[in-house]
Formats: sequence, C-alpha cells, structure tokens
Amino acid sequence: MGRHSKKVMVMESIKDWVINGRVKPGDRIYSEYELSKLFDVSRHTVRLAIGELVDEGWLYREQGVGTFCGEPFASRKGQKIANGKNIGVMTTYLSDYIFPSIIRGMETYLTERGYSLTLVCTENDHAKERLCIRKLLDLNVDGLILEPTKSSHFNPNLDYYLELEERHIPYVMINQYYSQLSPFYLIMDDVKGGYMATDHLIQLGHETILGLFQSDDLQGVHRMQGFLQALRNERLTIAPELVVTFTTEELHAGLEEKILNTLTNRKNMPTAIVCYNDYVAVIVHKVLQKLHLSVPEDISLVGFDDTALADSPNLPLTTIAHPKSHMGIDAARRIIAAVEGKEYNLSLDDPIIYEPELVIRSSTDVVKKNRSAVF
Repeated sequence: MGRHSKKVMVMESIKDWVINGRVKPGDRIYSEYELSKLFDVSRHTVRLAIGELVDEGWLYREQGVGTFCGEPFASRKGQKIANGKNIGVMTTYLSDYIFPSIIRGMETYLTERGYSLTLVCTENDHAKERLCIRKLLDLNVDGLILEPTKSSHFNPNLDYYLELEERHIPYVMINQYYSQLSPFYLIMDDVKGGYMATDHLIQLGHETILGLFQSDDLQGVHRMQGFLQALRNERLTIAPELVVTFTTEELHAGLEEKILNTLTNRKNMPTAIVCYNDYVAVIVHKVLQKLHLSVPEDISLVGFDDTALADSPNLPLTTIAHPKSHMGIDAARRIIAAVEGKEYNLSLDDPIIYEPELVIRSSTDVVKKNRSAVF
C-alpha cells in the first residue's frame, strides 16, 4: 500500500469514528505517535492525514494541547450565542447557484426581527451533515432551516434530527425533505415542473427527448417523474437510453463525459433535452458545442430553476422558475413563528408547495422535421 493509500486509510478511519460517535466534537484524539502505531503507518503519513482532516473541518488543533474532533464548539455548549436569538441555516452549498438568493430572503426577514443566522454547508455529504448538525446543537440554536442531503436515500443522521425534536428545537426543510421524519417542508412542485418542461417540448413537435436527472435527491427524482408522465401522456416511446441519471459526485466530476458518451453512442440523436437544472443545461450546451451542434437549431434545451445562468446572452435558456428568495422568506417566517410559539405547530402544518412557472427563452424551438436524425 502506497503512502497516499495509507493516508486515505487513516483519514477514512478517523471520519468513521466521528460519524459513528466514537469521538464527539471537542474530544481529543490520539497523538501522532499513537495513531502511527494503531494504523501501522509512519508519523509523516499520520501528519499528512491529520493536516487534511483539519483543512476539511473534521479536526482542529490547539497549540501545545493536542488535536480534537470537529471544531471547538464543545466549550460553548449550553450557552446561547449573540443575543440569544439565532437560527441555524444548513444548505448543501452556500456560495453558488440559487442558494445565495434563498439565504438573502431568510436573512432579510430574520434580521428585521432581531435574529442572527449561523450558516453551515454539508456539500451534499452525510458525514459533513452530521458535523453541521452537531455544531448547531452545540451552539443551541433556537431553530433550524435546512436543505436535506441526498434526500432520496435513507438518512443515517436520523438520531440527530430526533435529538433536535427532543430538545424542542423546531426545524423546517426547503427544496427537499426526509420522508421518514414527516417534517414541515417548503418545496416547488417538481413533478409538475418536470411535466411542464417536457410538455413544452412535445407541443413544439419533439418526440425523441433526452432527460438528465440527479438521482440522489428528491428534486431530481420528482423532476424525472414529471418528465416520464408527460411522455406517457402523449404515448411517446420512452427509450431506456434517453433517461440518464447521475449522482452528486458525478455532477462535479464526470457528468460532461457521461453526456458526451450518451450522445455520441446513439445513431438517433434526441431533438431536445430536459435538464435537471440550469447548471446541467450549461454543461450540456458545452458538450453540444464540442459536437458542433447548435441550440435550438439542432437540439432544443430546457433547464430548471431560472437562475442567472438561464438569462445569459450566450444561452438564453427556457427553464422552470424557482421561488428562491420568496422560499427563504416563507421558511424564516415559519421558523420564527414556531420558535416564538405564536402561530404554527410545524408538525401539524401542511407543507408549502410552490407552483412552477415555465419561462420561455430562445433555447427551444419547433422540431426541424427535415433534420437528419443520424449523428
């Protein structure tokens, strides 16, 4: 086993300790010498592994004292932060796509009412989600607004959500939800949105339509469901190779190649593509350019969420609008009402489901009947 493999082995083992609760935030971990003996690796390998775990937030160091699990939140456990009115906001990503707009909506509503925000990011990873919830629990937040991580899978952090309930800390979920918890949630009607996006193409005469959907979150599953419903409703053939799924990991590494392989390995090209979101549509557009195919002359393209990407002059994208800041405001309103016990019992409330809206731009057009279907 090479040094890199040994380093990864040490890192994964320590991560398992954290995830499984063998060590908790604030606990001191073994010394470099003890870890080198435990894993039968050099101290240099241990030092490299610890360094990366510190960079990723799994561990932290205190000079002259040692290395500890997580961030040093344990010393503040049991104390309210700031003015005692704090809402935790946990999203899969903080700095890109629709999340800044959602967070701005929350922040506007919360700060006007004297609340502060603590922002954490899971990067759509269950292990990091566990660390994030632990952080928020240790900070004694008054309530939590969260976007679930890989919501189409069973959540291994169920115990932490039950701990939130045991402490009477209300939480609401946005964009997706964990069905096993029956939470209060705010989502767009993604099934209907997927249907509308696909039906728009069908009405333009497209029959061979490719669908690209993320499979490890409910948004992707529901958008795919709407896609299939629209095709079935028109009794169009659903070729298996025209329904392509990908994971979070593939979205950030490998999706472009997967799309390229899907398109180049077909004799009959699709005349239109429905994308999981606008970001994926931009990736598809890049692949189409490599294949010397134009949008919409050769292939029509539909995105989802109506982000800034969709309004680009390089690719004016037909898409489905997402409520964004409106969702953030509604989530903040509900969580404050629950915290203050004035208006809502979240466990009894019906979810908020936003109606999708089709935004038509120039990435879609009627199918060219005389276009050669052979690539």
